Amino acid sequence: LLHHDVDVFLLDEPTRGIDVASKAQSYALIDALVAPASGRARAVLLVSSYFPELLGVCDRIAVMSRGRLGTPRLAREWTEHDLILEASGAMAS
Repeated sequence: LLHHDVDVFLLDEPTRGIDVASKAQSYALIDALVAPASGRARAVLLVSSYFPELLGVCDRIAVMSRGRLGTPRLAREWTEHDLILEASGAMAS
């Protein structure tokens, strides 16, 4: 159940363990929550270990590694390979 009268949604692994069709429905719901047509500005903070999900849904991505949050970058600036390197600490932030 989502509370629609909030400004920020925190979604932690929202599609873990669900089928592809249900993932598509979840992504559509996330898009609808932040759509300008909704009448108010909202944000979604999405935590996911599924890199294609992050790259497909997010506007910006910041990677946490070894207890430190990296600098957010536009999603189009990331690749799955970059995300793996950043998450493993192999890439300098």
